[in-house]
Amino acid sequence: MRKTLLGMGALAAAALFAGAANAQQGPIKIGLILPYSGQFADAATQMDNAIKLFVKENGDTVAGRKVEFIRKDTGGIAPDVAKRLAQELVVRDGVDILAGFVLTPNAMAAGDVSDQAKKFMVVMNAATSIITTKSPYMVRTSLTTPQLNQALGEWAVKKGGVKKAYTMVSDYGPGLDAGGAFSLGFKEAGGELIGEVKMPVANPDFSAFVQRAKDLNPEGIYIFVPGGAQPGALGKALAERGIDARKTKVMGQLEIADEHAIKAMGDAALGIITASHYDYAHKSAKNDAFVKAYNAAYNRNPDFFSVGGWDGMQLIYDTLKKTGGKTDAQAMVDAAKGSKWESPRGPISIDPETRDIVQTVYIRRVDKVDGKLLNVEIDKVENVKDPVKERMKKK
Repeated sequence: MRKTLLGMGALAAAALFAGAANAQQGPIKIGLILPYSGQFADAATQMDNAIKLFVKENGDTVAGRKVEFIRKDTGGIAPDVAKRLAQELVVRDGVDILAGFVLTPNAMAAGDVSDQAKKFMVVMNAATSIITTKSPYMVRTSLTTPQLNQALGEWAVKKGGVKKAYTMVSDYGPGLDAGGAFSLGFKEAGGELIGEVKMPVANPDFSAFVQRAKDLNPEGIYIFVPGGAQPGALGKALAERGIDARKTKVMGQLEIADEHAIKAMGDAALGIITASHYDYAHKSAKNDAFVKAYNAAYNRNPDFFSVGGWDGMQLIYDTLKKTGGKTDAQAMVDAAKGSKWESPRGPISIDPETRDIVQTVYIRRVDKVDGKLLNVEIDKVENVKDPVKERMKKK
């Protein structure tokens, strides 16, 4: 109890110190908490690359104040570490804003610090719906898992021609959330689930799971597995068992058909349908410029981690302009609510009630374009809010 009280006292004192520094118009300090090492290091790199590119293109001064970054590495899924780093950033480093957060557990833990220390916090990726309820000073610029997957479930029935589906999801939080959201949208739209399976997260052998799906002969198969090596392995298992995504609709969240996954699958990826909020192949002048600049700077394409970081910085800069450079958390969150802008992904806004992102969900299909496998947008659902919070508001 004594440590807790001391910690809260230090956080409160730090908040007062930050207010005094703000009055003196010193630099605006942003604490970035990301998994710079470990298995999620590339996600952190992609996000931080976009943050650096934004500052390069928009300058390191906003509302007359210099912007400085202090970067902290969680090393992976480490909520205790994330919370400690957030406390250090507030107490020792005197940051004005907390940002980053690739992973849900880390964002949830840092949310406690945002709440206690009254610090504006921008979640640039972590996608579990409830994250933004952890602090009234938190805003998200990425996505929520239900936002994509419930929209996909509804689309599958209403426009995709799928009346009977089978779900295959990894047996951990994000997989269960994604599968649950798809199933809810699918059933509410009139579809029938003829079976489901929960697969182990670590090193699964997909062959038996795929064979079971094939035996049931569904019109559609919904899949959620973690990004990285697993989407490619699962795609190959589908091909080996004779499941052609151009005949049986194979559907999922964007990770199962990201740039690296479809490269690993080859032509077995053709026909896979995904719900996504961003892809480097999205056609718009804003995105064309973003992809060109990103490739020039880093010799690779941006991804959804990148666009979350880019839009997170856009929100921070726009909010600081509205507050005249003041970093008081309440003033910043009030200024952020209802914000709207044109992102590389399309038009987005911040829901003033939930502080969560409102955006277009794109329905994509893997096609071959000029000899190259690409995600081609075949439909879209506009102005999608997080459906979990929408249900909460109705209760």
